[in-house]
Amino acid sequence: MLDTQTHRHRNLTVDGVTINVPSLPQAVSSIVSAAQRGDNFSVCTLNLDHVVKLQQQPEFRAAYQRARFVTADGFPIVVLSRLLGTRIRRTTGADLVEPVCRQARRKRLPIFMMGSNNHTLALSAKRLSERFRGLEVAGYYAPGADFDPYSREADVAIDRIRASGAKLCFLALGAPRQEVFAARCLDELNGTGLLCIGAALDFIAGTQTRAPSVTQKIGLEWAWRMLMEPRRLGPRYARCMAIIPRLLVRTIPQIVNARMGKAA
Repeated sequence: MLDTQTHRHRNLTVDGVTINVPSLPQAVSSIVSAAQRGDNFSVCTLNLDHVVKLQQQPEFRAAYQRARFVTADGFPIVVLSRLLGTRIRRTTGADLVEPVCRQARRKRLPIFMMGSNNHTLALSAKRLSERFRGLEVAGYYAPGADFDPYSREADVAIDRIRASGAKLCFLALGAPRQEVFAARCLDELNGTGLLCIGAALDFIAGTQTRAPSVTQKIGLEWAWRMLMEPRRLGPRYARCMAIIPRLLVRTIPQIVNARMGKAA
């Protein structure tokens, strides 16, 4: 389990959500260790779009509050951490899938996947099984487009995950559905970790193309995505940019306290 006592002084809190996993290796290690112990837990990856939704949707905020592991997905959040004096590295849902599957194969932890359609899920299962020989894909399920985390369809999904015996479940349903569904699963499954991973399975299946690695490294993956889908993503990123000044102002007390603590 992540040693929150050791790392507490380095954690960044963004609008009430604490990022407690500062890097990809630490995320993978924490997730796999919890799965080996047979814990129920959820994993969320915080970005600016999520911060906007946290303000508008109490159920989404409640789901985030129940997540055991939270990483920094958005580059502006990484910048805030540097102002705080701690180095948090960007870790997205897409970053998590393959290294977690690599360790799941080694530790014999079966996985389950939920996503937008059976075609994407079947391709993802095939490619992950080929890349990580011996990985057990215990099953997958594609709910309908209007999936409700508290519907009868969600009951069916939970039954399938439970029956599969999976120790890890990848949820590629989009926010806030995947996070809210993960929070519900914490109460209804026994010994399964739920990872909220966004479009990660689409990238693996090849049904969507991820931004080039160079844009990811310099924090401009969002710009590349907006150029690819300006009509859909333009308004979203405009809302995200609009909240940055407020987040900076609200983070200033953390920054000052951290800097004063280091100077003492």
